[in-house]
Amino acid sequence: MWEAIRANRLRSWLLVGLLGGLLVLLGALAGLAWDPQAGGFAGAGFALLAWLALLLTAFTAGDAILLGSVGARKIAKADAPRLWNVVEEMTIAAALPRMPEVYVVDHDVPNAFAVGRDPQHAAIAVTSGLLKRLNRDELQGVVAHEIGHVRNLDIRFLTFAAVTIGAIALISDLFLRSLWYGGGRQRAGRSDGRAQAVFVLAAVALAILAPIAARLLYLSVSRRREYLADATAAALTRYPEGLASALEKIALPAISQFKPIRALAPLYIVNPAATAWSTHPPTEKRIAVLRAMAGGAGYAEYERAYRALERGGILGPRTLREAEPVSARGPSVEPQGDAEDVARVREVTEMLDAVAGIAAFACACGVRLKAPPGFEGGRASCPRCGRGLEVPAATDHGGELTYRRSGTGWQAFRGTCGRTLQVGPGLQVASVRCGGCGRTVRIE
Repeated sequence: MWEAIRANRLRSWLLVGLLGGLLVLLGALAGLAWDPQAGGFAGAGFALLAWLALLLTAFTAGDAILLGSVGARKIAKADAPRLWNVVEEMTIAAALPRMPEVYVVDHDVPNAFAVGRDPQHAAIAVTSGLLKRLNRDELQGVVAHEIGHVRNLDIRFLTFAAVTIGAIALISDLFLRSLWYGGGRQRAGRSDGRAQAVFVLAAVALAILAPIAARLLYLSVSRRREYLADATAAALTRYPEGLASALEKIALPAISQFKPIRALAPLYIVNPAATAWSTHPPTEKRIAVLRAMAGGAGYAEYERAYRALERGGILGPRTLREAEPVSARGPSVEPQGDAEDVARVREVTEMLDAVAGIAAFACACGVRLKAPPGFEGGRASCPRCGRGLEVPAATDHGGELTYRRSGTGWQAFRGTCGRTLQVGPGLQVASVRCGGCGRTVRIE
């Protein structure tokens, strides 16, 4: 497998170099179109500086920017024990030096992505829709796929390539708009005028073709990475059907309703923009390869399944010679049925409410009420039966704050300062500290 990963990295850096050269050439031609004598160096320098500035921003804060753009919330183990344990298991199986940070995006369409610059600085984000719909084996397959991207350093390449493609599109757009609003600086000399006309035509042609060429070069590498991540997921989980079943659920027609920002679309496990220009191979082909592994779960089994359905191969000959057969395991034994599905949806909903600072509580008539952050007053009326209900809150007993849990699931309550505190189903401590006033609340 390392042979394929190393070859993919070499192709990736070559691709980034080609895209960078295309960007500098575009900047030079745009500069020459404005000034045939000195504009070439100025344009190339401007393009290079813009590219480096964008790369520096992406390398130092790109993951935070991308996560913030979708409202991803960082969670702890007590917030979502099932998700946290799956990420922890796959981190150990992949021998990563550090567990990626875990985030949840409040969106009902199932999907997931990974960001970061290396395995020491990585994060995995999943949507709430994914947590609601997938069982443990399916969730494990999705997480293993994203862990594969982290281990293979795909997250770094995708960031660099996306930034470079964005810079090419930016320079192209700026140049074409500049022509529309004024054109290049005209020269008095006839020879300068002819040269400038040539440079303008060349720059216009490149400004139109460069984004297309950059996209095609990007597609030539990124689709291969998805197959490699699928192969990694099958090997880490030893259960290819888990990922195949998850991809089926994610690729339902509802995925077309998911409209992430353009920079994030290539990072998702299933690209919502499923077109001929998609950065991902067709989802049905990925599923077919996983289900054609015929009882195996290793890299050799994945390669055989891939070659039976597609031309060429994914893994190199050395990897295949050294790969040992890996038998697939059976599905995990876990509760099934409508009741389990409802419980999973309720658990995720309660987690999102608590993380968002919403205190949820139930009336005796069955209606579930929610007190948003900043809700004034300690009582609320039930819209169905009209009962007056106390908003869950810590109790002050002679200076000692306590809160009595009403069950084992997610719960949120108000501190004496008005800040919402939450306790998750995985909480093992006897107290929590309020982030508003700093007081400690004992959990009973």
